[in-house]
Amino acid sequence: MYKSLVRPHLEYSISAWSVVTNYSKDKALIERIQHRFARTFPQLKKLTYEEKIDCLGIPTMEERRNHADLLHLFKMYKGLSSTPFSHFFSISSVMNTWGHTAKLIKSRCQLDTRRFSERVIDRWNCLDQEAIDSSTVNSFKNILQRIRKTSMGFFMDLLVHLA
Repeated sequence: MYKSLVRPHLEYSISAWSVVTNYSKDKALIERIQHRFARTFPQLKKLTYEEKIDCLGIPTMEERRNHADLLHLFKMYKGLSSTPFSHFFSISSVMNTWGHTAKLIKSRCQLDTRRFSERVIDRWNCLDQEAIDSSTVNSFKNILQRIRKTSMGFFMDLLVHLA
């Protein structure tokens, strides 16, 4: 019931509203809703929150937010979104042998409308060429799912900034 009734309300237009939840206390409030759901299972009582959601097979809200950001950026990059890619992003002209050919340039800006681009660039630039060359949204989602399984913490904010 949580996945079908509660979480869709938390994630509605997630790429747009997460611009205003840039503060850790706001993110914690949203995460607390899922935490409350995870506590409803008495057999998981002794586990930590991370262990509970792992047993339940659900990612954290932060992971889902960052996953949605990458998905939205992919749609913009492939021209599948009404939001113009060039309005928010510039592809780097520097070609190096690491990563992929669609590395994005990070420019500083204080506007709330630009925070989406600033938030997603580091994670996008960490993807490999296979992910960028995906022909469909579903194949891109499958690659992101594989990354989540193999690269612990890829969708967590703290680890991206440390990389």
